[in-house]
Formats: sequence, C-alpha cells, structure tokens
Amino acid sequence: MQNGAVPTRFLIVPQWQGSGSSRAMQLVDGATAIAGDLPASSTTTVDVPMEAGESLGSGVQRLSSIATIRDRCAAALAELSATGDGATVTIGGDCGVELASVQHAAASREPGDLALVWLDAHADLNTPETSPSGAFHGMVLRALLGEAPDPLAGSRSARLSPSSVVLAGTRELDDGETAYIDETGIRMLPPVRLHTPDALVEGVAATGARAVYVHVDLDVLDPSAISGVQFPEPFGLAPDELVAAVLALRARFELAGAGITEFAPRSPDAATDDLPVILRILGALTRRSPAS
Repeated sequence: MQNGAVPTRFLIVPQWQGSGSSRAMQLVDGATAIAGDLPASSTTTVDVPMEAGESLGSGVQRLSSIATIRDRCAAALAELSATGDGATVTIGGDCGVELASVQHAAASREPGDLALVWLDAHADLNTPETSPSGAFHGMVLRALLGEAPDPLAGSRSARLSPSSVVLAGTRELDDGETAYIDETGIRMLPPVRLHTPDALVEGVAATGARAVYVHVDLDVLDPSAISGVQFPEPFGLAPDELVAAVLALRARFELAGAGITEFAPRSPDAATDDLPVILRILGALTRRSPAS
C-alpha cells in the first residue's frame, strides 16, 4: 500500500482569466477566502495580472495572461519542490490553475506512475475548435493530454495519456468531449458510481499508477451542498461522498498533488457559509494516513 507524504504546502492562484462566467472576478474572492484559513507559513501566492489578456489568434480567450500565470506557477512549484518533500495543494481560481501543477507532478515521475483523478461536473476536454465559449477552464484536461496551444504546452514528460485519467462525478458533456471520451476510452464514473469510493479506487488501480493527483472542481458537489460555484449541475456528490473518495485514494495511493478550484462566492457571507465544506475537503487531502 502506498502512503503519500502529508501536503504541507499551499499554492494560491487567484486566476480568473480562464473562466467563461460573467462572475469570473469572484474567483479571486474565492481563492482569497480559502487562503485566509490556511497557515501563512505554508502558503505561497502567485501574482496574477489583472488584465484580461489576448487570445493571440489561438481561439483561447485571454491566452496571453493564462500563459503568464502558468509560467509563474511553474516557477513557484519548482521553488517549493526544492525546499523539501511533500505534495503541494493548488488553490484556484479557475480550473486552468491546474495546468502547471499537474504538469509539474507528471514531469517529476516516471511515465505511467501518475494517475489523474478529475473530480468535476464537467470533463474540461474541449479544444479551441470544439469549445462553445473559448474559455480555457473547459480545455484544461485536453491540454494536459497533449493538445495545448504552444504557450501552454509543457514538456513531453509532462503529458498524460488518456489511460491515466479517471473522470469522476462528471455529468455534463459537450458533444466534442463525448466523442473524445468514446475515441480514447477515458474512464468515467458518474456520481451514481461514487456512493462508495470503491469504484474510484479500482479505477485508479486499473491505470497501474502508484501515485495520484486529485483535482477537485467544487461543482462536482451537488448544488444543495455549495452555492459559490459558477456552473452548478444537479445530481452531484454529497460532501460526505467526496470526502470519503479522497480519503480512500489517500489510503491506497501516494498523493502527488491536489487542487481545489472554481470557488466564486457571491459575497463574504456566502463565502463563510461554504467554507466549512471546502475545509473538510482540504482536511481529507492533507490528513496523515494511519500507516504513514
């Protein structure tokens, strides 16, 4: 049984440029709210430019700013890795903040050693050609699989294969995403399969990986459990189900990294209402496993 080191580092990335929501700037408030409950000595904040940025003819809205942030995240992760062992938990911001973090985790391991669990109501598997919005947060996973615009492409060693990905809690797909999943055979577990975590653990085990990166877009939760998300989808996970899934993964696999994204509270009071659920998820990600 693999037991990962306790993640003691947090990378705060208040990126909003990857979002397609009219409330994108509230992602900055969400990242700040979560950071307020984290130990300052273990927290690094990435400087995010306020300008929207340009698409540079790529079909990805605000690409220039997203690329700048990705490079700053990569530099921060490299510096954090040099300070000692342990995984880093990335706090967004939109799902695009995961690009550098997952690329960093993948490049640090042997091919096939890392599985990516994408806990998200949406697959984020669009390309600029299939995306209905041009928003990068709907293309992040496809970029991690090797189809990224040049400014966002990582090294070859940082690219994942479809066989190393498990989509979990996903329940809203665009046509292009459905076609890609059918073509590649990416494992997908809808919420009904996650009432207990057994199927998720088995799905990761089937990849052959020893370590796992856990991505959590908070819209994987049912809207009754959290209000501060921009694209809620019905019939999502209960907090207990999500926490149980994370703990089961931690008990079986080494944690290579994790991310919590897409918290966009409408007001400070709304943020306060949602934070207990978010902190439960963070607690599951950072809890020391009994055998470690």
